[in-house]
Amino acid sequence: MSVTELEAAISSLPPQDFARLRDWFWQRDHELWDKQIEEDSASGKLDHLVHEIEADITGGKVKPLNEVLNGS
Repeated sequence: MSVTELEAAISSLPPQDFARLRDWFWQRDHELWDKQIEEDSASGKLDHLVHEIEADITGGKVKPLNEVLNGS
């Protein structure tokens, strides 16, 4: 089935079925995103971000969350 055919089929769905499909699609998209983040983390692709964050914390560039939330 082509994307054009899928679009036509989706366009003809009743609102309740469209909502169900939308919710499924949203959930699926987030599951794929989570899987990609896990794979990137396990492979070390995100290590540079962790090091950058650690350096910011050590350098005093990061405020404690309670200060941010309290407006301090």
